[in-house]
Amino acid sequence: MTRNDRANFGSKIGVILASAGSAVGLGNIWRFPFETGNHGGAAFILIYLACVLILGIPIMIAEFLIGRHSRANTAGAYQKLAPGTLWRWIGRMGVLTGFLILGYYSVVAGWTLEFIGEAAANGFAGKSAADFISSFNSFVGNPWRPVLWMVLFLLATHFIIVKGVEKGIEKSAKIMMPMLFILLIILAVCSVSLPGAGAGIEFLLKPDFSKVDGNVLLGAMGQAFFSLSLGMGCLCTYASYFRSDTNLSKTSFNVAAIDTLVAVLAGFIIFPAAFSVGIQPDAGPSLLFITLPNVFQQAFGGVPWLAVLLSVMFYVLLALAALTSTISLHEVATAYLHEEFDFTRGKAAKLVTAGCIFLGALSSLSLGAGKEYTIFGMTLFDLFDFVTAKIMLPTGGFFIAIFTGWYLDKKIVWEEISNDGTLKVHIYRLLLFILKFIAPIGIAIIFINELGLLR
Repeated sequence: MTRNDRANFGSKIGVILASAGSAVGLGNIWRFPFETGNHGGAAFILIYLACVLILGIPIMIAEFLIGRHSRANTAGAYQKLAPGTLWRWIGRMGVLTGFLILGYYSVVAGWTLEFIGEAAANGFAGKSAADFISSFNSFVGNPWRPVLWMVLFLLATHFIIVKGVEKGIEKSAKIMMPMLFILLIILAVCSVSLPGAGAGIEFLLKPDFSKVDGNVLLGAMGQAFFSLSLGMGCLCTYASYFRSDTNLSKTSFNVAAIDTLVAVLAGFIIFPAAFSVGIQPDAGPSLLFITLPNVFQQAFGGVPWLAVLLSVMFYVLLALAALTSTISLHEVATAYLHEEFDFTRGKAAKLVTAGCIFLGALSSLSLGAGKEYTIFGMTLFDLFDFVTAKIMLPTGGFFIAIFTGWYLDKKIVWEEISNDGTLKVHIYRLLLFILKFIAPIGIAIIFINELGLLR
């Protein structure tokens, strides 16, 4: 496949929405509010925005230019730009990272389908906090129900992938991303209108700089890095489908803005509702599947139909956010198999889906029937999460910055960022400086901190 006959996104809005969909996921809806809540509210948001500008956007631009210039999958991109060198392993690591993340991420994504059904059946009504915990633990420990939902979620992802870049990925993004924003806005309006919601709004908007320390800075950098889906091959793969007139810098800013807006709107859903019923949001799946059902029931349980409607809308929102991410993760591995091994797109997608169903089933069972079987003291689910999020992603991001800032021909960097000199790029020198020095140092610090070596 040559540079000219490779599949492309059909429109500029398709480029932005598909790329933003890759970045937007469950982490925007639970991890960002949690980090904000633990690190000074608005003070954390301000530091996070600075990290997105200084660290996130430059790395995103680097991934974009690598993908578009090579017009190849993530592994093939480095092979084309640095033939015969060890750089090819960075691309291959990106493919493996995306595949492993999809294997366990699809388990949590499948949970959203279970909770859509439970919310629609008014299954949250009359439950105490202890009941929510017991119900969630019982579901996760079930040997077949979570696996069934995981398989259905992966099949939905597969259905979109096999339709191709424009008719599958781009078309689905044009439908799902507007739906996601509509649901976010409706839920945020309902949340901020609750009695006592003002305390949550104040917490979200009023900075508390007394909580700002070195850990806050590291937390903000880590959130910026992971929230934008950097280092897992998604953005590089999508960029290989960009048209030659796509403005990479502008697209990066737009994607970062959409991703941040989703995270902030999620804060406006969670904090006002939680504060209004006197519940403090906490981290991880427990926020989405234990705390928030309790919040919705306490806040809106007096009007049963409203509690059902808003609960269903929230879990549909989660499912949409998860699906936009699973599509991009699936495409990373599918494009690799399709191009590097000359499989048809359909066969490549089937192999990826089958492999992820296998990994997903093992990950799901490791939380229930197989939880006594551990590796380095972790279940298989936790091991995949640790290896990808704390080792592979920061390693990939680090080498992307080094590759673009130090190795790649600066003529290529300039041609891609300026669209062969047709765009004025005032930040070019600053971008190179960040990629050479600031981003690698920042990512290295995040990496060391995530491993617990700075504590």
